[in-house]
Amino acid sequence: MNILLVNHYAGSTRHGMEYRAYYLAREWVRAGHRVQIVAASWSHARARQPEVAGRPLDESIDGIDYRWLPTPPYRGNGIGRVRNIWAFLARLWREAPMLVERVRPDVVIASSTYPLDIWVARRIARLADARLVYEVHDLWPASPVELSGMSPRHPFIRLCQKAEDDAYRDADLVVSMLPRVAGHMEAHGLDLRKLHVVPNGVTPDEWQGDAAPLDPSLAAHLAAARAAGRTVVGYAGSHGRPNVLDVLLDAATLMRDEPFEFVLVGSGHEKARLERRVAHERIGNVRLFAPIPKAQIPAFLAAIDIAWIGWQRMPLYRFGIAPNKLMDYMMAGCVVLHAVEAGNDPVAEAGCGLTVEPESAQATAEGLRRLAALPADERRAMGQRARAFVLAHHTYPVLARRFLDALQSPVAA
Repeated sequence: MNILLVNHYAGSTRHGMEYRAYYLAREWVRAGHRVQIVAASWSHARARQPEVAGRPLDESIDGIDYRWLPTPPYRGNGIGRVRNIWAFLARLWREAPMLVERVRPDVVIASSTYPLDIWVARRIARLADARLVYEVHDLWPASPVELSGMSPRHPFIRLCQKAEDDAYRDADLVVSMLPRVAGHMEAHGLDLRKLHVVPNGVTPDEWQGDAAPLDPSLAAHLAAARAAGRTVVGYAGSHGRPNVLDVLLDAATLMRDEPFEFVLVGSGHEKARLERRVAHERIGNVRLFAPIPKAQIPAFLAAIDIAWIGWQRMPLYRFGIAPNKLMDYMMAGCVVLHAVEAGNDPVAEAGCGLTVEPESAQATAEGLRRLAALPADERRAMGQRARAFVLAHHTYPVLARRFLDALQSPVAA
């Protein structure tokens, strides 16, 4: 098949996040399909932006055709980001006939997190007589309403609601990363025969062979903590408000006289404040380190005893969660402490740790104590179950095949 995937924020191993489009496309190319990704030239999620000189840039990455459409840079979630979205969609609309002629798509996938790209993808699909797929990362406009407090009557939210309803009506197939969305989507007009769940995952080749060595300062700190007989609690990921890292620091404060060491790796808009808090409150059992390359994540996770991931208490999570870093934790064979209330819980499904109340330092501290007290062979068995669960259900070769199988379903065909 010829597959055209529209994802405003698509990245690659060359550019950084988002990785999902790249990993799925790479598997489809390996299976003999041709994939064209169309993305914006500027995204807040990427570590490196493609260099466009005011005009679209075409390049090939691991057999995947990329077309970067020029868009203005922005910071935060204000008017600059809206201009960036509008510039991308307007340029894509103008390029629709050219893309149909060049790609001759059999399938067009709208996958830009926000739902507004469905109208452009629908136009391309109709011009090409191709199947239209709507891929759901997060539920919009529910996410900005429930997470950011935007009014349901805000013009942008109303526009997003119109786009979501149109997507459920017009798409031949809806693929969701979130597993508990059927009721919501049906209420907005989706024929549930169109719905398929394809969650996030990992790519196995990044976990083969020897892991890239850690930065010497980080490696030395971890080694010293282990040598001192301390249980190392690790976190690797974004340092933002949704990650509720203050809860982990509160738990560390409660446990400051116990043999635990907390090591946080990553970056984000809350990182500087968290560093100031650790220094001001003299939380001596916590160290924050700079982000490490993706290739070093396996080595970091292999050097800790318990991996922690926490969530805000949000009604939105009733639709389910699909966190990338949790898949990394589990692929590494980590024992996981999961602080969440959600429609699904991979940690409980895999039997690879404990799930505790979110936004509770006391619950986190007690969960860490319980895991640390388990016999070593029981914790090893948890780690083995975690890895086996990911290999069976959450690797991109498996997920790419599930996506292709969904395309062959009677409703989508």
